[in-house]
Amino acid sequence: MLIFGHPLIDSEVFYSVKSIRDIKSSPSGSIIVIDSMKDSMKSLKFCQKRSVPYAVRVSTIREAIFANALSARYIIVPKRSSKGIMDIAQYYLFDTKVLVEVDREDEIEEMAKVGIDGVILTYGEG
Repeated sequence: MLIFGHPLIDSEVFYSVKSIRDIKSSPSGSIIVIDSMKDSMKSLKFCQKRSVPYAVRVSTIREAIFANALSARYIIVPKRSSKGIMDIAQYYLFDTKVLVEVDREDEIEEMAKVGIDGVILTYGEG
């Protein structure tokens, strides 16, 4: 299981963007985070064409399928739909990894039990 955001575990850095200009000025080696598929198709295609590693937030199975087809490295899904999306990702052998944001370490076990690829710990944010 992948774990991002834990103080004891080195991991890739996620960088939220709103535009292609933000992508171009993002820190080298970071993973771009795109908040919405439907509002960011130009950014998704920009990343795909240039092999820029990115994550995108999705909430439906349809969006997850499209994100995988658009070469997203990660999809960030809500807890409530994580099991259904993960089942589809496994069935179709997605290259894209499925991540869920959690705010407590004890939620890692819950996500592991349903087979989620990884978690992003968000405690201390917001």
